[in-house]
Amino acid sequence: AAFSMIKQSSFMQIIIQHMKKYLPILLIGTLVLFMSSCSKKNDTTVPVELSEYFPLEPGKYITYNLDSLVFINFGSSSVIRSYQVKYEVDALIGDSLGVKTYRIFRYIRNTESNPWQPDATFMASSAKNSIQFVENNQRFIKLAFPLTNGFSWKGNSYIDTYSSNSEFQYLDDWDYVYDSIGAPINIGNISLDNTIIVNQRDEIIGEPSDPGAYSEVNYSKEKYAKGIGMVYRNFFHSEYQPGNGGYIADGSYGITLTMIDHN
Repeated sequence: AAFSMIKQSSFMQIIIQHMKKYLPILLIGTLVLFMSSCSKKNDTTVPVELSEYFPLEPGKYITYNLDSLVFINFGSSSVIRSYQVKYEVDALIGDSLGVKTYRIFRYIRNTESNPWQPDATFMASSAKNSIQFVENNQRFIKLAFPLTNGFSWKGNSYIDTYSSNSEFQYLDDWDYVYDSIGAPINIGNISLDNTIIVNQRDEIIGEPSDPGAYSEVNYSKEKYAKGIGMVYRNFFHSEYQPGNGGYIADGSYGITLTMIDHN
């Protein structure tokens, strides 16, 4: 019996020694698990809303310098005409199933010293998964969820680009792709802390340097700033026809919008 008690005592001492050795490790592991659990419960991260980069509120406006590239002399030459334009959100005109639709007025003037003149009316719709903009009865999906670098979507999918008589065949199958989300940029003299780039098209068909062959160039890029909206747009479409000495076809044009003011 005494021998048995000695064996039990030695066994308990071994257990106590092992507990002293591994207790700190067990406590640390328990603490890590507890902190991880608390972190998950207290995680209040909210995904960035698309509307933060395309705010739509009545009275909200952005003013741009507009450089318009037009082809003249039957497509044999081009000229850049410059204006100032202001896009101003007028009113909420529809609110259904989580989609809010706003009317937007555009005003134009030649220079800052000239009065604003009404120029055009657009519509923009804000939903959780997309921001859509209607211009000349054509609906563009300007932004789409999620806001992740490399994410792409068919931004022109609502536009008839496939009919034989469509004027917008060149807009077919464009992939809009996010780039540089959250990056700071300068637009003119304005510094912007948080922006996104939407690359829409960079395409050359044929050989533009060959005057005897058909060619087409399509390029489009937009930039958006958090809390402001679109701050820059560069769009260009040209279609070269080699007949009659070579000319740029009707419907070819380019525009550059550069923000100069906003509220």
